[in-house]
Amino acid sequence: MGLADELDYGTSDANAVQKAVQAVASTPPGAWTLSKFLHVVDKGTWAASQGRGSATAVLTGLPVIMVTTTGAQTGKARTMPLVGIPAGDDLAVIAGNWGGAEAPAWSHNLDANPECAVSWKGTTVNVNARRAADEEADQIFEAGGTMYPGYAKYRTRAAHRDLKVYVLESAG
Repeated sequence: MGLADELDYGTSDANAVQKAVQAVASTPPGAWTLSKFLHVVDKGTWAASQGRGSATAVLTGLPVIMVTTTGAQTGKARTMPLVGIPAGDDLAVIAGNWGGAEAPAWSHNLDANPECAVSWKGTTVNVNARRAADEEADQIFEAGGTMYPGYAKYRTRAAHRDLKVYVLESAG
């Protein structure tokens, strides 16, 4: 049994309004704006809903998981809302950072300590993160692109750096 089964993870298609929000989010100004506050709103929504939902999921129709890593420098638990992409029986995440110039801090945390936890709709599972091989990463980008077309734009904007892709596998 893979992580997706353990979490009873599933996706659904975005509606027309959610697709419009996705289109705005994938533009440079939209990505910049949302990158500044949406993760904070998501964490608050997640807490208020007792781990059952996020603002991003409502606004965009994207399946948001909460990934808790251990800070590479601080050793403290750090939780970030990320889009979970089905990868076989497991889930994957892309360190796109909204197409920004640098990799997100959570990816540095996973590089330093791949043991983390994933939460989805009230269920939390301990996982190990591993970097996806090149061909596997391309497949995950393709799968992610069917859920959120912005990934292709992020990949173009961040072509100067390695966009890390991690596969999250159950530690149990």
